[in-house]
Parts: sequence; C-alpha cells; structure tokens
Amino acid sequence: MIVPVASILSPALIMSCRQLAGDDALFVDGRSTAGWHAKPLKHNLQARRSAPVTTLMKQIVTALTGHELIQAAARPKNIIRLTLSRYDEGMHYGKHVDDAMMDGQRTDLSFTVFLSNPESYDGGELVIDEPAAERPFKLAAGGLLLYPSNTLHQVMPVTRGQRLVLVGWIRSLIRQPAQRELLFDLERSIAQLRSAADQGEALALLLKTRSNLLRMWADD
Repeated sequence: MIVPVASILSPALIMSCRQLAGDDALFVDGRSTAGWHAKPLKHNLQARRSAPVTTLMKQIVTALTGHELIQAAARPKNIIRLTLSRYDEGMHYGKHVDDAMMDGQRTDLSFTVFLSNPESYDGGELVIDEPAAERPFKLAAGGLLLYPSNTLHQVMPVTRGQRLVLVGWIRSLIRQPAQRELLFDLERSIAQLRSAADQGEALALLLKTRSNLLRMWADD
C-alpha cells in the first residue's frame, strides 16, 4: 500500500530544513550509512548529527506521529530513524531495498517527505517498483509518500537544481501489510460515517470491529 499525504509539515518546519540544507558543513557523504549492497548505489549527502539537526528532527517526528493519516495508515510504534538528505546536481540513488532491521528494530514502512518545490529541480523522482510497472513520485513541498520497506525503489539523477528530502522508517504495531490495509480501510469508513447525519448502529459496529482487530493483531 502506497499512501501519499499532502502538506504534512508546516511552512515553518519546511523553511527550517531548507536553512539547514544551506550549511555545507552539516552534510556528509550518504554512503556512510548505507549497507554493503546499497553503498555503491548511493550518491547523496546527509545531515550529520548535530544540535540544530537533532532539535529539528525531534520537532518533525512529533508532527509526523501526530498526523491522523499517518496514524491510520502506518499504526506507528515508533519512527526508527529520520534523516535529512540532499541531492545536488548529478546525484542519485540506484535501485535498492531498505534494510530489514535498523537500530535493532524491524522496518515495516519507509517514507519520504519532499522539501523542495518540484519546479525548482529536474529529475530526482522517487521510483517505486511495483508488479505492474515502475511508478515515479515527485510531490509538492511538504508532501509525504508512505510505502512498504520491502519494495525496490530508486531516486533518479538530479539534472538541475537541488532535491531536499527527509527519509525515515517506521516500526508498525501491525506487522502484516494486509492487516494494516484492512484497518486503514476501516478508518476511512469510520471517518465517512462520523460526518454522516444518520449514523445508526453502523459507526458503533465499525468502531467495535476496529478495536477487536487491533486486539488480535497489534504487536505492542
């Protein structure tokens, strides 16, 4: 299940990320955090750990985990890691799959938050390999793309401008993708019924079903 989320970050948080991106001293070679297979495929820059970066990442994690759609689609136990990545002209990330374990935790979902206006750079599409075809994504600044961590994906070469993104990984309370999708469908149905004038018993039954499925499936 691939879920795009529009305007997940405030303009102030986006601007703070962009200001950090202008400080070359904060960035290191992205290959330093890549596994043995991904290392030769990865050509980008990543913000190193520092006080301003850590402070900003904490604010962004709070914004992401508090977002209603992220809660419904991902059921996050926690965000394992969050990285500010910069792709200057000519940089790219070849086709790869994310590590199954990071910091001792299972990665269930990956996400990319786009921070650059799409018209400010050429190339740089996030391309996800699906059974039917490869799907390119290039969202507006502040938009987030949530996708399964077990998919092959790549970032196409940037041919003009600069691509700035946040990338992260989620450990979900719900391990199985099909179960997460079913719960997400239930959440959308509940949201529609909550706005209906005549809810009857349907809303109560859906809420009961959601709660009982969470009791069966949640890995807390």
